[in-house]
Amino acid sequence: MAIRTILKYPDPGLSSPCEPVMVFDATLTAPAHDLLDTMRAAPGVGITAAHIGVFTRLVVLELSRESGPRFYANPQVLASSDELMRHMEGSVSMPGANDEVERPKRIRFRYQDLDGVVHEEDAEGFYSICMQHEIDQLDGIFWLKRLSRLKRDRLLRKWGKGK
Repeated sequence: MAIRTILKYPDPGLSSPCEPVMVFDATLTAPAHDLLDTMRAAPGVGITAAHIGVFTRLVVLELSRESGPRFYANPQVLASSDELMRHMEGSVSMPGANDEVERPKRIRFRYQDLDGVVHEEDAEGFYSICMQHEIDQLDGIFWLKRLSRLKRDRLLRKWGKGK
């Protein structure tokens, strides 16, 4: 497969909502594996097709090498817990920048695998945070929008100086 170029913040594509995956064949499998290679090279634990300028609802997560990569087409949150947790987040589109974001600790979500089979799953903790982060990206919500204006401005100033 191939390592693709990652869009860098503030590319307007990172604010673009993605279209649903409609075809489940080699036209999906090939870019999915390119995403995996690109994510590993970045490095990161999650990436969406939007990060490489392909605006379809496709996510790859690899929370550990032992568990291996997982591919999610058309993921959507069905329910979330009232209990929240804070976790450091960042993006392959903004290397070196991260800050603490608060999100629901648990979610239930639906997705399709690369064959188009529908699944529902519960996620908790880090897995839940990662899935919510990537679904936000598919919806055109770059993770910075989850920060307060003060935190976002401070991070952008710091990140701008480091570039």
